[in-house]
This record gives sequence, C-alpha cells and structure tokens, in this order.
Amino acid sequence: MVVIRLARFGKKHSPRYRVTVADSRRWLGGKFIEILGHYNPSPSGQEKEFAVDMDKVQSWISKGAQPSDRVISLLRKAGASLPAAMLKQKSATAKPKPKAEVEAKA
Repeated sequence: MVVIRLARFGKKHSPRYRVTVADSRRWLGGKFIEILGHYNPSPSGQEKEFAVDMDKVQSWISKGAQPSDRVISLLRKAGASLPAAMLKQKSATAKPKPKAEVEAKA
C-alpha cells in the first residue's frame, strides 16, 4: 500500500518533516517515491509552517494513496478538500475506546 506520511529530517532538537509518498512497508525515514512538501512545527521569521503541492497530493490520493492521520490534519488546516469516505474511515480507526469504558457499559 502507498501512504502519504511525514519523514523527519533536520538537526537535533529542531525537527523538520518532509511530506512524502512511500511504500507502507518501508522505514519512516527510508526510501520514498516522491516529496510533496514540508512541515516545520516551529517556524521562525518568514518561514512557512506547512507547504505542500496540493495538485500532487490530490493526484496521489486519487491513485489510492492513504494519508496518515497527522497529514490529514495538516491538509485540513491548509484548506485541502479530501474525500469524505476517507475521512470517516480514518476517524473511526484513529481513536479506539478504552477498555475500562467498554467494560463499564456492559
């Protein structure tokens, strides 16, 4: 399966991330297919926090690539229109109920 995910690079204590398309079986910082953009969690000055090529993202999603939860949240903040079916599927699997809560209802 092909996924769109973040790959860390940068210095110690100063993380930066690339938005990459990669095979899901690969290591997170390993070989990737294409770089779609970058994410800087702590921008300073005129640096952008999140920059991505939306056309490439849309084309990869249409080809069947699955974005990670973090990438979905970043794309939402950037104003990208994502398929509703994909968002429902991710939100359903993202947060399972704790065992204690399930046992209390039973």
